[in-house]
Amino acid sequence: MKHKGRRSRGKLKILAHLVLAIFGITMLLPFAWSISTSLKPTGQEFVFPPQWIPSPVMWGNYRKALTVLPFGTFLKNTIFITFTCMSGSILTASLAGFAFARLRFPGRDILFVLCLSTMMLPYAVTMVPQFILFRYLGWIDTFLPLTVPAWLGGNAFFIFLCRQFFMTIPYEFDDAARIDGANEWQMWFRVMLPLSQPVVATMAIFSFVNHWNDFMGPLIYLHSMERRTVAIGLRTYIDMDSSAWNYLMAAAVATTIPVLVLFFCAQKYFIRGVVMSGLAGR
Repeated sequence: MKHKGRRSRGKLKILAHLVLAIFGITMLLPFAWSISTSLKPTGQEFVFPPQWIPSPVMWGNYRKALTVLPFGTFLKNTIFITFTCMSGSILTASLAGFAFARLRFPGRDILFVLCLSTMMLPYAVTMVPQFILFRYLGWIDTFLPLTVPAWLGGNAFFIFLCRQFFMTIPYEFDDAARIDGANEWQMWFRVMLPLSQPVVATMAIFSFVNHWNDFMGPLIYLHSMERRTVAIGLRTYIDMDSSAWNYLMAAAVATTIPVLVLFFCAQKYFIRGVVMSGLAGR
């Protein structure tokens, strides 16, 4: 009976891995098509049946895609916005999460619930009021509407992550820090943050991907060419030439590489942060 149970479990594992492998390959097909299209000559993108291996291979598409438009300017703007927002989100969300997890004050739980309730508001609801406010402040066609909100609380989801992670840290660390004469700021900076590498890595990945790929925000607030981001720049290829799909795919693949590199470098901390903050359902 034991051997039969082991065999059945082994078969189930093999079946599960097979299903996951098929699902993973299916999810990778669009990216593979993007890479294939980025290396095709113009006019070969939509031939039927699809030609997965380009003939000839046009490596020059990448050079043309990154030089036909001021792609360096787009990339510089995107890097500035992404890292500014990522720094602000991590700093302010960790502070708010520390306050909700460690400090005791009247109305703490009510404020936390109100903070989480903001995640239920779709962006379409707040988009118009935000635009009116930023236009009144004279921030249109500047980076301020895209960066300042990240330094004013960051993200309710990030606050939730930090709060849940800080709740898993034993209170003995707080008592030991107080005995050594540390105040709340020192406890946050010297005790909590060094122990929070997994959740910080999780927030960094989410924030990086969100702001790196942000299209709606730059589309609304950035009008001049010298302030455009990569996401708006990719759309410019279609506006420039409706047949430039190979250049568009080349630029898209090039802009995907930083996201992949960041995830593979921080995936160990990312998985730990997801598990320990409660996102895994444990």
